[in-house]
Amino acid sequence: MSLLGAAAGCRSPFAGEPSAAGPPSPEAAEAGAIGAAPTGSPSQWAASPTPTLTSATSSPTPSPAPPASAAAPAGATGEPVHRVLTERESKPVYELDAAQRVVALTIDDGPDPRYTPTVLALLQQYGIRATFFLIGENAVEHPELVREIADRGHHIANHTWTHPDLRHMSEGKVRDELERTSDLLHRTTGRLPTWFRAPGGDWSPVSLKVAADLGMRNMGWSVDPRDWARPGTSAITERILRDVRPGAIVLNHDGGGDRSQTVAALKTYLPTLIDSGYFFTAPPN
Repeated sequence: MSLLGAAAGCRSPFAGEPSAAGPPSPEAAEAGAIGAAPTGSPSQWAASPTPTLTSATSSPTPSPAPPASAAAPAGATGEPVHRVLTERESKPVYELDAAQRVVALTIDDGPDPRYTPTVLALLQQYGIRATFFLIGENAVEHPELVREIADRGHHIANHTWTHPDLRHMSEGKVRDELERTSDLLHRTTGRLPTWFRAPGGDWSPVSLKVAADLGMRNMGWSVDPRDWARPGTSAITERILRDVRPGAIVLNHDGGGDRSQTVAALKTYLPTLIDSGYFFTAPPN
């Protein structure tokens, strides 16, 4: 069983953002936090010294739960201030540091009232923090689910408003898709999204520019079981277990159609990866 290190005052696993310090809250202890990434390791998302993971033991220690809502800093006009990204930070990230046995689980196309609650329950069962790439037109219909995802400590990220192909859109239309979604998620959770994923992973120079203007980094993936095509629970599970490796970013879906196969696959492969010694990580909120 994997261990969750929670060293107070250590750097976050994500570049440029300090981790929360202090003892775990009762809620975090109740969640169990099995399988989450140690908060004391250096950045997974940019070049950094090779981190050292806490070794596994038989008595895992829960990690601190992130705050339920961290308000984005506001400028003189009251509007949120977007982080200024470097050129390197503006490029899509497809995998983490392969020197660590760490996996980032990402969930796309929600929220969906049929499947998102079950996914959230599974993640809580195993103490895993994930990144949810939310579609604006789904989020506006289910704000209570958006808040629940945030309140459970998961990372809220931008996946456009209508899930279009951004490669053939003007800068104005791309900006509307991204900015409208970020504004909604900020109003709903108090958090300004700091990560973006282009639908289908189809970035364009325009979408990369707009995302950077809005202070969002771009997250791709390295393991795609094509669960959106509903190939069968066993196929989804086998593809993930076959392709996962240290530093992998795994793509799954909780929206956009019937995701019962994805939910069933999660029930199988999450404990298998944890028992294999993998940790799970997500950006801090």
